[in-house]
Amino acid sequence: MTAIKESSTIQENKQYALEKCPVTYVMEKIGGYWKPIIIYHLSSGALRYSELKRAIPAVTEKMLIQHLKQLEADNLVIREAKPVVPPFVTYRLSDSGNGLMPVIEAMASWAFKDKDNGFQKH
Repeated sequence: MTAIKESSTIQENKQYALEKCPVTYVMEKIGGYWKPIIIYHLSSGALRYSELKRAIPAVTEKMLIQHLKQLEADNLVIREAKPVVPPFVTYRLSDSGNGLMPVIEAMASWAFKDKDNGFQKH
C-alpha cells in the first residue's frame, strides 16, 4: 500500500474539513454505500458472516469483507472468532457502533417518510 503524504493539499483539506465539519468525521467512518446498511443489520444483535450476506444479498463477498474489516478497524464493529472447527465468527456493534444507532435510525425514518412523500408527488 502506498504511504499517504502527510503534507499534501488533499490531506490538508481533509484535515481542515474534519476540524470544521463534524459530519466529515462521521462520513470518514460510515461513508460509502454498504457501511450504514451493515450497521443497520447488526443493530438487532450479533450476526455470522453468512447471516449478514443473506440479509444483504446485493453486496458482493469482496465488498462485505472489505467493509467489515474497515468497520472493525474503526472500532465500530467487533469480530469474535471462536476456536472451533469449522470457524465460528460473529460480528456485533461495539459501544461506538451502537452510538451511531440514532443516526442510522434517523436515516431509516427519513427514508420511509421521503419514500412515502415521493410516491404521492409523482
